[in-house]
Formats: sequence, structure tokens, C-alpha cells
Amino acid sequence: MYNTICSYPLSSDLFSLAIHPKKPFLAVGLASGHVQLNQLPPPTGSASLSSTIDTAWRTRRHKGSCRSLCFSGDGEVIFSAGTDGLVKAAKTDSGVVEAKIAVPLHNNEPDPPTLIHALTPSTLLLATDSSALHIHDLRLANTAHITAIPAQIHRPHADYISSLTPLPPSSTSTSATSKQWLSTGGTTVAITDLRRGVLVRSEDQGEELLSSAVVGERVVVGGEKGGLRLWEVGRWDDSEETVVVAPGVGASAEVCVEVTGGERGRVAVGMDDGVVRVLEMGERGKRGVLLGEYRHDEVDGVGGLGFEVGGRMISGGGSVIKVWEEGLAGGFDRCEEEEEEEDDCGEVEAIGGKRSGASGDEDDPDLGGESSEEEKPRKRRKKKRKKSNGMAGGQHVTAFKDLD
Repeated sequence: MYNTICSYPLSSDLFSLAIHPKKPFLAVGLASGHVQLNQLPPPTGSASLSSTIDTAWRTRRHKGSCRSLCFSGDGEVIFSAGTDGLVKAAKTDSGVVEAKIAVPLHNNEPDPPTLIHALTPSTLLLATDSSALHIHDLRLANTAHITAIPAQIHRPHADYISSLTPLPPSSTSTSATSKQWLSTGGTTVAITDLRRGVLVRSEDQGEELLSSAVVGERVVVGGEKGGLRLWEVGRWDDSEETVVVAPGVGASAEVCVEVTGGERGRVAVGMDDGVVRVLEMGERGKRGVLLGEYRHDEVDGVGGLGFEVGGRMISGGGSVIKVWEEGLAGGFDRCEEEEEEEDDCGEVEAIGGKRSGASGDEDDPDLGGESSEEEKPRKRRKKKRKKSNGMAGGQHVTAFKDLD
């Protein structure tokens, strides 16, 4: 049982949510182009007297919307991707930009990013609206030279890439780094080997696929009809079963993540009716069991979901973030919003209204104080798509640092 301990309003609609892998920090990317790093309140029962979500820093990082955020594996760097066609790498503790990557054009037209993932300290995955999956070598990027040439490009789908999930590394891996990634795009699921290219692309699944996660020994894929399709890792012929998350509701499974800090085999599903539903997937052949439903918002759907290092659930959607704890007798709200002025000059605003030692975007004078047109959350496209069958051809092998 989860109960909300905190409801935190945002200044603009949430587009992306990233949770620090080692510390109780949360980053949000907004439709206004702002990126904001927040420190979460201590757990209930803690000796700390603080009950606020503190803003570590906030800056207008992109012209237009910030579509995606991610932390590096060690949490030292935060990456953001915006509709301005730039990916920026900044120091997590200060927000100062250290490197930039230009999103490659598609047919000489802008190709907005959809997702980013930091594979290793020197390798970044970038997915785009045109279904491209770019692999960038960060050793070639810095603030003085903005590179737009990826080391390799794969195209696992015919439509934009809606989710990217790393598959567990093999038992023989020496780097413990995922080489194969599952993606959803349009109505298909694909497996891409970053060294060899697209290995498998599924049959048309009959609905738009929106989210994915590895839960225990299986892969869970959420769709627009509200079902979860299950695959056993390594067996990609066809999904072994489908679990309907909320029969009769008709809400889509926008985001799904494995529940951490408890028993394995549980998945949290954020849906576009504003509810997070937690299920016990059970053994193969047994139907999923609904363990709980948690209302994030009455109007807006859940667009971001995850678990922080202490096991608390974080949900985001519309213009609000909520923090949930398990095992409380009743829900209550003990968080206070830290009042801050908007910082549209491109500098990083630090805790307590003090400026950080360096400006996170002062190398981007084009951001200035100009207003940015906010992008609306993506509408699912329901046009008819062609089937994609069989195997896709492998591509040439490129060597990357930290990959074996």
C-alpha cells in the first residue's frame, strides 16, 4: 500500500522525469524548456526536520520543450534533449553545461528527440521522431565544438521510438553493460544489438505500443488499449500472454517500471486516466494480480514514473510531481513548495536564490530571455501501419569504449 506524502506543483507541464541512481534527487524537464533538479524530503520517521522538496538548481536549458532527461550511471552528469535540436550534458551538482550534441537532421529537416539513455560514461543513445536510434561518442563532444555526427545509426521501427529498455547483460559479459536493447515504436517491438544492428522486429501487435520494462525474467510492454504484453527474455517469437491492467477502463499504459525495494515480479503502470496501478505478475501462465491503484491526478495522465534510491515511488504528470511511501497508515501531504522566481536569462538558479559559481547556459546566449513556445504532450497517432516481419539485417560493427 502506497500513500502520497508530497504533492509538488511545477511551473509548466512535465515532459520528462529522471531519478538519480544513488541519491534522493529528482530532475524534471518541462514544456517551457526548463530543467530543474530537486532534492526529495527525507523518509517518514527520519530525524531530519525538513519536510520540503528543495530546488538544487533550475535553468531554462532549451528553446522549446525539454523532451527527455537521464542521469549517467554514477549520477555525476545529467543529459537533456530538447526540441531545439540539442542534447546537453551538465554536471549534476551545479547544472553547468560541459558538452553539447546536435541532433542529426532527417531528410534535411529537424528530427526532434524522443528519448536519451547514457549507456556508458562515453556513449549516449539518442532516439528520434523519425525512428532513428543514434549512438554518440561523447569523447567527441564539448561546449566549443557541437558535434552532429553519430558513431552509428540504427532504425528499429517505422515510427517514432516510444520506449527504450536495456536487456540484462549476458553472464559472460565483462563490462556488465547492456549490449542489446528492446524498443517500442508504432505497433512493433524490436531488439537492437548496439554492435550488430537490429536483430529482431515483431509482427504488428495490433495497437500502438508505448512503454516497456524488464520485470524479473520477463519483458513487459504497455499499449494504448491498457494491456501489458509479456515476453520471456531471449524468446521473441511472440508474446506469451497479455494482462489487462484495468478491465473496462480503456486507459493506455503510458509508462511501466519494475517495483524496487520489495518482492520481485511487481510492476507499476502509469496510465493516461491519471492512475498508477501496481500488479503482481506471478509465474508464467498465471494472470497478473492487481495489488493497488493510486490516483496521481483527476485530469492529467501519468507521464513519468519511477522509484528513488530509498524505494519511494515518484509519479509525474500534468504540472505536478507526487512522492509516495509504502506502508503508511494514511495519506498526507507534508511537502511545501519552495517559492522561486522564473529564471529565463539562461543562468542556473541555486538553492536559496543564490547564483551558482558558473552559469549553466551562459555559453548559449541565444536562449537569453526570449519566450519559448511550449509543445503540447504527444498525441498518439492512430493511423494504419504496415506490418514488419522477420529479421532485420545486421550492420557493420563499431568499437566503443567500455563495451566488450
